[in-house]
Amino acid sequence: MKSKKEKTDEIRKQIIEELKFKEELNDEKMKELISRYLLEKEITSQFSLKERKSIGKEIFDSLRKMDVLQDLLEDEEITEIMVNGPDHIFIEKRGRITKIERQFSSKEGLLQIINYITSKCNREVNEASPIVDARLSTGERVNVVLSPIALNGPILTIRRFPKIPMSMERLIELKAITEEVADFLKKAVKAKYNIIVSGGTGCGKTSFLNALSNYIPPEERIITIEDSAELQLQGIENLIRMETRMINVEGGKNITIRDLIKTSLRMRPDRIIVGEVRGEEAMDMVGSAMNCGHDGSMSTIHANSSMDVLSRLENMFLMASDIPITAIRRQIASGVDIMIHLGRLRDKSRKILEITEVVGIEEGEILLNPLYLFREDSKQRGETVEGGLIKIGEMVHRKKMEIAGIREETSQGK
Repeated sequence: MKSKKEKTDEIRKQIIEELKFKEELNDEKMKELISRYLLEKEITSQFSLKERKSIGKEIFDSLRKMDVLQDLLEDEEITEIMVNGPDHIFIEKRGRITKIERQFSSKEGLLQIINYITSKCNREVNEASPIVDARLSTGERVNVVLSPIALNGPILTIRRFPKIPMSMERLIELKAITEEVADFLKKAVKAKYNIIVSGGTGCGKTSFLNALSNYIPPEERIITIEDSAELQLQGIENLIRMETRMINVEGGKNITIRDLIKTSLRMRPDRIIVGEVRGEEAMDMVGSAMNCGHDGSMSTIHANSSMDVLSRLENMFLMASDIPITAIRRQIASGVDIMIHLGRLRDKSRKILEITEVVGIEEGEILLNPLYLFREDSKQRGETVEGGLIKIGEMVHRKKMEIAGIREETSQGK
């Protein structure tokens, strides 16, 4: 005898097969037809009205929406959806990753959803081009990897972002930052210090960059450049948003971060904000934008510490050009003013761990001046991390503060 799950799957397959060619129906008509089919099918007689409604929703979602992922996309507490083939789905909720007890009906069903997503984004993914990054119209970032690269079936990763952009006030409430540090960063942004935000995957770099950008004066002309548009700058009217383009279904050529940075320099920006540097574009961002009259520019980078940011930038410069390491370090030391490093602690909370000033270069080495450091309260050690940012140094280069009319204790200027 078939189990209820087997009968449910059988109903779903029968109705989907009968309805998949009725694309001309609008959503309401499709829902009515599904309901009628569920009432007429003899196999559904043992199901309650509530169960029939649930089956009907699953069928509708598989035909017109995101199938078994639809409910997950409607849950605003879920920040990441990870599909490892048709049978294994994981989610991140409140900072914790768990496997959920649902799966796609088949590999073909998962591929259908992937093709639905990529076609909406004007991207193409197949075995000849098995990797694609895209963005849903609702803002979610999507990554797809297919065979022969993915060995355990089609891989789909969806990262979701809050509908309301993160603010510095909210970060203070979450104890990710103190009011003192927020005030310092407000002054640094207004004074047009060049800032790099670093950290690992999922530590909140993009959200923090959004919060930081709220301090940019509203009259400035800002250009944002991203692989997938995620930044949500608020209150800036003269804003240009640009996004890279991969080869698409029309065969258009690739447009890279480097291409966009180069063209942005001709668009009279006050500041350039790059969502993330991860390759050769670092040379254009630091060497051209930050060093050539676009003070106040910002970006993020994957790194394990502020010191690691420097070595990663050096490697990225070398990917773009075979120039002496001393020349690279001079450009980095001249272009980058402040590095802000974020981390995700053992209780899954996201915090600022370091704020460091780039002072200059001496005997071929970049000099750093640590300003703030996160210290855990040793008396409160437990599952929940208690502690905060401690000021451990004073800014050396204050000339930009003075030019901006932010009067503080003076020192030599950068």
